[in-house]
Amino acid sequence: MTDKAPKDRRETDFGFESVPWHEKKARVREVFDSVADRYDLMNDLMSLGLHRLWKRFALLQTGLRPGRRALDLAAGSGDLSVGLARQVGPEGLVVVSDINARMLARGRDRLLDAGQVGNVRYVVADAERLPFPSRLFDCVTIGFGLRNVTDKAAALGQMHRVLRPGGRALVLEFSKLTVEALAPLYDFYSLRVLPRLGKLVVDDEASYRYLAESIRRHPDQAELETLMQARGFERCRYHNLAGGIVALHRGHHY
Repeated sequence: MTDKAPKDRRETDFGFESVPWHEKKARVREVFDSVADRYDLMNDLMSLGLHRLWKRFALLQTGLRPGRRALDLAAGSGDLSVGLARQVGPEGLVVVSDINARMLARGRDRLLDAGQVGNVRYVVADAERLPFPSRLFDCVTIGFGLRNVTDKAAALGQMHRVLRPGGRALVLEFSKLTVEALAPLYDFYSLRVLPRLGKLVVDDEASYRYLAESIRRHPDQAELETLMQARGFERCRYHNLAGGIVALHRGHHY
């Protein structure tokens, strides 16, 4: 008789839907394969261009100096990666990483267009199982990607592992609105208007419905701060941006 490994019966969220734990990565990959070609256009339309200011604020918190090393997880089309590469300069290194090869190709194009070549490497990698040595990077960033990760605690643990002592992690993510009076308008826009915008611009209503719903399933500011602390980060703090629509979380490795 052959013993069979027990089947993983865990479930997780995919927007408002509950799916088997092992299926989420493939489902998320399908979403970003679908939206990759007009990802930047949709970001500008969805946020009215504010995402650029949020990312600029995140880059001000990296603490990077020329010659340092940085890792940009779930790098997408490379907005943060470009800024990181400029901060570390030609003697430094930025590893641009995404689990989705198509999105990583978009990021490579963005960095090439920005003239960032010699100090950048590209790696297709799962944030839950990073293929890097421990204590390698001075800063690890993940912008609007953590909510798409199945095991967020594992990803945060990996971010902590690859940081050198004295390094810091930055998590830029949609969060919980702190201005209650704006909640009905925000819900209408994100849950009703955004999917229709996705249908109009990229002919994909379902993917943008998922992206809107995933925000509601992501840990809020206090929960994410606690989760980071549980994975070993110290001096954790967060900054609410746009009334809590987005929050930038920062944690240090000592």
